[in-house]
Amino acid sequence: MLEGLLEKISPGEPRKAEEQYYVPRIPMGRLGEPAECGKAIAWLLSEEASYVNGCVMTVDGGVMAGL
Repeated sequence: MLEGLLEKISPGEPRKAEEQYYVPRIPMGRLGEPAECGKAIAWLLSEEASYVNGCVMTVDGGVMAGL
């Protein structure tokens, strides 16, 4: 999810840079996968979320909960 930013920070080693910087700050102890964000988006677009509006859904492995 952060490949573009991380390529600027650490050219050629984006995944390694992600892990070193972000993983210690994530309560779940791992990086999120694009498919995990995609599932949240798919749910918001589904009929199951038809009554949801004005929602901010944070998909961050618990980072914001720890602040």
